[in-house]
Amino acid sequence: MVAANKYQARHHQFTGRKAWQGRQSPQAKLIAAYEHKIEYLQQEIEQKDKRIEELESQLAKAKKNSRTSSKPPSSDIVKKKQAEKKSKGKRRKGGQKGHKKHEREPFSEDQIKDCFEYSIDTCPDCGHMLEAMTDKEPKVIQQVEVKKVLVEVNEHRGLPFWCEHCQKVHYAALPQEIERAGLIGPELTAHIAYWKGFGHLSYSALSKCLAEIYGIPGKPLSTGFLVKLVQKVSHALFHPYKELEAMLALQEILNIDETGHKHNGKPYWTWCFRAELFTFFHIADTRGTEVLFDLLGREFAGIIGCDLFSAYKKFMAESCAMVQFCLAHLIRDIRYLTTLPDKVTKNYAERLLDRVRDLFKVIHRREAMTTKRFGHKLKEIKKTIIATAKRAPNRTDARRLAKRFREYGEQYFTFITTPGLEPTNNLAEQAIRFVVLDRKVSQGTRSPRGDEWCERIWTTIATCKQQGISVFEFIRDAIYADFTGQAAPSLLRVDSS
Repeated sequence: MVAANKYQARHHQFTGRKAWQGRQSPQAKLIAAYEHKIEYLQQEIEQKDKRIEELESQLAKAKKNSRTSSKPPSSDIVKKKQAEKKSKGKRRKGGQKGHKKHEREPFSEDQIKDCFEYSIDTCPDCGHMLEAMTDKEPKVIQQVEVKKVLVEVNEHRGLPFWCEHCQKVHYAALPQEIERAGLIGPELTAHIAYWKGFGHLSYSALSKCLAEIYGIPGKPLSTGFLVKLVQKVSHALFHPYKELEAMLALQEILNIDETGHKHNGKPYWTWCFRAELFTFFHIADTRGTEVLFDLLGREFAGIIGCDLFSAYKKFMAESCAMVQFCLAHLIRDIRYLTTLPDKVTKNYAERLLDRVRDLFKVIHRREAMTTKRFGHKLKEIKKTIIATAKRAPNRTDARRLAKRFREYGEQYFTFITTPGLEPTNNLAEQAIRFVVLDRKVSQGTRSPRGDEWCERIWTTIATCKQQGISVFEFIRDAIYADFTGQAAPSLLRVDSS
């Protein structure tokens, strides 16, 4: 009886049954036991299959590269196989066949300060006298050189005068721009700001550059002094920066992106707003939607090009804005699915990727179509892409992508009905690369004044490049205007050329 109870307990533990199946023939009992065992093993197999799928997904994520994710190309450290290299052929070094040669135009006569001519009297081979040839062009080398002494030291004196009536000494007033500039004049201040902002120089490297290359006599300028000098330039760029900030909410199309920023060791974020005529940078302690509401307002009715980050989805839901989600990000996500080991998911991703390729084939054939036919073809392919994406297999990654299309599929194709709108967010991503490079060199900021300097100089550099304006000349004009008390120049100038 005791043995039977033990067997019954073991059978109950194995099958999960609450009661013993009594009064059955031995064969029936054996069959029932095997059926329960098979059922148990099937459950174990299903659990292990699910676990294998999770591990394979994690492994695939670990192998992501710049083509299947937002990782930068520099992170693709895995070398290609030798067989792939041989099949494609090795690319030779240097300029490629058919590449147009880059030749610089010679300087014009009004750009040349001095012209030196050299002559010879006798032949270097036989010693005979030579005759000058007036019908043949001379051999010419145009050379650009800097002066040995780049800086000059000037002294400005306010002479003292005695007032017999007041019994006081009065000094002659110095010019306003001299008083505001102090030790470093406006021209050299512009050089320092340019090297600090555009050249990514650290303060210590900047101090050595000024001492060794510019030849400023005496002790090298201290870091503290250079910080104060940079703050003067930041003050000079205040009004041009604020002018662009006021223009943000009036834009019809804005491409937006954000990247991490270290502020005194704390995680901050640099936001990039790329409009048609300017680029605006803003540093904030949050990556949330409040930044968009503060700068654009809830009444913003334009279109923003962006990635699928939650802040943009919330902004779209709580404002009047329309959204164009980046197709480049979508393509990377689809390509990632093609790298998964699951064949069903891979085939689904390949089908979807083919439909997206069809879309870009139509875009590239734009010039060969009428406007009406072009729009009609885009709408047809849009429907096909969304329908293909929604018909996802019962796999985790595929279902996740299908859900995205059910919720935001239309927002990937806003560009179809909006002329001038790019289907990708490449404009903002390209503009923010300069900031990423500067962040790697400077390691972030340490004070609100540092944030203001970065915002203003990054905005100035990006906007000047966008409009074809000389970055250095704009910085110099802003400094002269600030030192002389004149109105600051505008960053919204459009190059007439």
